Order: sequence, then C-alpha cells, then structure tokens
Amino acid sequence: MGWVRWLVPVLLLLSGQAALAQDRVLNVYNWTDYIDPKVLERFTNETGIKVRYDVYDSLETLEGKLLAGSSGYDIVVPTAEPTFSRLIAAKALRPLDRAKIPNWSNLDSKLMQRVQVSDPGNAHGAIYLWGTVGLGVIPERIQALDPGAPMDSWDLLLKPEHAKKLAGCGITVMDSAIDTIPSVLKYLGRNPESTDTKDLAEVERTLMAIRPYIRTFASGGAVEALAGGQTCLAMTYSGDVIQASARAKEAGQPAVRYIAPKEFAALTFDMLAVPADAPHPAEAMQFINFLLQPDVMAAITNQVHYPNAVPASRDKIAPEVRDDPDVYPDTASPRFFTVRATPQSADRQRTRMWARFKAGR
Repeated sequence: MGWVRWLVPVLLLLSGQAALAQDRVLNVYNWTDYIDPKVLERFTNETGIKVRYDVYDSLETLEGKLLAGSSGYDIVVPTAEPTFSRLIAAKALRPLDRAKIPNWSNLDSKLMQRVQVSDPGNAHGAIYLWGTVGLGVIPERIQALDPGAPMDSWDLLLKPEHAKKLAGCGITVMDSAIDTIPSVLKYLGRNPESTDTKDLAEVERTLMAIRPYIRTFASGGAVEALAGGQTCLAMTYSGDVIQASARAKEAGQPAVRYIAPKEFAALTFDMLAVPADAPHPAEAMQFINFLLQPDVMAAITNQVHYPNAVPASRDKIAPEVRDDPDVYPDTASPRFFTVRATPQSADRQRTRMWARFKAGR
C-alpha cells in the first residue's frame, strides 16, 4: 500500500492545480456596446480565463467607482481626458507591465504620443478605441423641418433658431458635462480647458437658449434613439452614430449619418487601464496583449464602428468603416482637438452649471 502514500499527495496537487485553473477570472468594466462578444469568447477559449463583464454609460460613473476604491475590476476603459489623467493623479491605476504586453509594438506611435499629455511615457494605458464628439442626424427629417439647416455645422444644434425648428423630431444631448462643455467653449471661441467663470457663464447662456428644445439627455442611449427615429439630432460619440446608422438600415428606418462639424470636433481616446487594486493584474496584462492583435482589434472595430490604434488591422476592417472620413478622420487636421483635465474647483462649478442646465433653470 506504499503507492497510496505517494499517490494521494499527487492527486491533491493535481486537483489543486485544476481548481486554480478554474478560478482564473478577469473582471472587465467597459462602455456599453463597446466590444465584440466573440472576442471575449475567443480570449476564454485560448487562455482558460473566464471574463466577467460589466458596463457603464458615463465617465462620471466610472470615475466615481474607481476613486472609491475596491472596485474589484481588473480592466477599465477610461477616456483619456479628463478621467484617465485624474485616475492616474489619484494613483487609482497601476503602471502597465510592458514586458507582459509584447503586442504593444502594434500600437500607432503618433496616436500614443497624443495621449502622453494625460499619461507621460504612456505608463498607465494603451489606446483601445478612439473617435470624435459630433452630431448624429437623420437628414430626411431635419431637412423637412428646416430646409436651410447647416448640416455640417455646430450651428445646427447650438443656434436656437435651428434647434427650435427641430424640437418636433427630437433633440438629444449626451448626459455628460465632461464631454459637452469643452465643445461649447470651443464653439464660443474660448479655450476648451477654460476655468474662467465668465466663460462658463457664457456656456450656460448658450445651452439654456436651446434647453427648451432638447427632448432627452443620454449617454449610451443615443444609439437606440437615432436608430428608432425617436430623435433626429444628437450630440454624441461618432461610433454611437455609426452603430445607429447600421441598425436603422437593418430596420428599414430613415438613414442616420454622423457629422464631424466643419468647425472642429473633440478627439476622444479610450484607454485600456488596470486599477491599482486589481485582483488579477497578470490576467489583465494578458488581456491587453490579446486585444492588441490586429485581427482582434479589426473584429472589434467592425462590430462597434470605432477606429482603433493598431494600423496593421486596417486591411481587415470593412471598407464602409475604414474608408469613411467621419469614422476614420485625419487626426493631423487642426479641426480635431483634445483637452486636459480641469482642477476640482472648476469641476464643481461645471457640475453645478450642468445640473441647472438639465433642470432648465
């Protein structure tokens, strides 16, 4: 029976290893409708790591959860400004272990350089997807109500004479002061990073002038509203509008189009990052490395219609996505701008103003 004495420890060891393998998990917190589910399945099949996947629809929600600590997440996807830089400053994110991310070399160096203003040395994040903040429109309905509407301009939304005419077919504004206020400042000829009280007061006057004509505020919900025709004009993210366009076409609804206004549009970079207290940091590095493969990023872009930062993926992206300049804009153009984080005192002022704007008083 001597064989029993050595067999039992071996069986216990093997069962322990199996349990550890079964326990390998990755907790992801990402934007709504922002990945190809098949990519998650492939990651699990190739690595044995089970993915638990939660979603949010605003930067405020993500930032609040991360700054509170002990979120339990291993991967988060903050937008570079202002959320990403604030999380770095608060030491809420851990530096990435580049040695475990060999596919880092696939990233577009020029785009990564643009986010160094938020993350010096690109220490804490890799670009996941990017896009612009602009206007989603249903041209047929807008032109029926306002034949002379400036379809390529921020005036379509921010001039009361146009907003009033379009109120009947529905106007939606993203429910995010973080994303909206810089564009309105830029529209007014001010620095989009301005913390000047007079500049913010002018933003408030501009927004209040169109407030009676806004039907809904939504972040993440603009896709359904545009695709279903509940709104004909929405200020939102480029990829959301492109998704809405595809859904509207499938449902036989009037065509939806994205406009990066001729004056300017804010560039947004969503970053793959790891919370400082992530319970599974090794699995997080493995997931980032997996995502940065060209075929994986192409699959995600084809699904959600946001551009990615892996140039080698372009020949695998559907032509209608890849060749659309509103989806894949020339980021070198002066039309496109980025912003840096504002001080907390300015954030509080902006938050109070935003609450008044939404309430309409």
